[in-house]
Amino acid sequence: MQSTKQRNPSYDTSVGDAIMYSTKQVIVMRTDLNMRKGKMVAQGAHASIAFLTRRLATRVANAIDSVPKAIFDTLDYRMEIGLNDREIRWLHTSFAKICVGVDSEAQLLNIRDKAQAAGVEVHVITDNGKTEFAGVPTITCLAIGPDYCDKIDAITGSLKLL
Repeated sequence: MQSTKQRNPSYDTSVGDAIMYSTKQVIVMRTDLNMRKGKMVAQGAHASIAFLTRRLATRVANAIDSVPKAIFDTLDYRMEIGLNDREIRWLHTSFAKICVGVDSEAQLLNIRDKAQAAGVEVHVITDNGKTEFAGVPTITCLAIGPDYCDKIDAITGSLKLL
C-alpha cells in the first residue's frame, strides 16, 4: 500500500515504512586551544547534553521554588522537560552527532550567532579552567541542535570534520 504522506527532502526513509525527519546534533570544537583529547571529549559531552540539562535544571528549580518541600520530596522526578518534535525524533533514532572544528573563539561565536538567527538551539560551553587554561574560564565548544539536518547543515556544512 502506498503511503499518502507527502515526501520531503528532509525525510529519512531508511527505517522501513516509518518515515522520520532526519535529525542530528553538531558539536563545534575550538581547535586553536590544543586541548588534550580527553578534555575535548568531556567538553563535547557537556555541549551535547546541555539542551537537556539546562531545561531540567530550570524545571527542578521552578518546582523547588513553587512546591513546599514535603510535597516536592514526593514528586515524580521524570518531570516533563519540554522537548520539541526534533529533539524527540533525535532521541528516538540514532542520536546522530557530528564533530567539527573552528580555529578561534570568534569563529565559534559567529557560528553561535548564525544558529540563533536561524532559530536553532545552540549551547556554548565555557570550561572553568581548573585542569587546563591556567585557571582562566575559556569558551571551548558549542552544540547546535538536535534539529533537522538541513537547518544545521546551512550553518555548519562548510566546517572541517574532526
